[in-house]
Amino acid sequence: MKIIRPSTFPSRQGPEEWFTGTVRIDPVFQAEEPGRVAGSHVTFEPGARTAWHTHPAGQTLIITSGRGRVQREGGPVEEVSPGDVVWFPAGEKHWHGASPETAMSHYAIQEAIDGEAVTWMEHVSDEDYGA
Repeated sequence: MKIIRPSTFPSRQGPEEWFTGTVRIDPVFQAEEPGRVAGSHVTFEPGARTAWHTHPAGQTLIITSGRGRVQREGGPVEEVSPGDVVWFPAGEKHWHGASPETAMSHYAIQEAIDGEAVTWMEHVSDEDYGA
């Protein structure tokens, strides 16, 4: 058994290469081998969002506060709110973030395959974000 205290991992700013706007990442847990799952609590200020990306084993988001937006490639931009759970299958290109007026926080849970949990791509355009 292992108890992970909230202060185990320091908060960090979301890197500009992966995010548009102000984003704070609070790591929550990282499984030890042979486990592959990790989770973070991520907070997006209004208008902030991820770049397009994929996950080799998929990703689960659990919306904890605010109002957000999510989109998979080729699909509509959809609004999410607290209590919503979003599942992106393995390899599905997607993005997620806050609404233009309201911050949003979520837990992001994903597994690594061969040490990789995410593949980052291009930034989401203002046009795509506003669609």
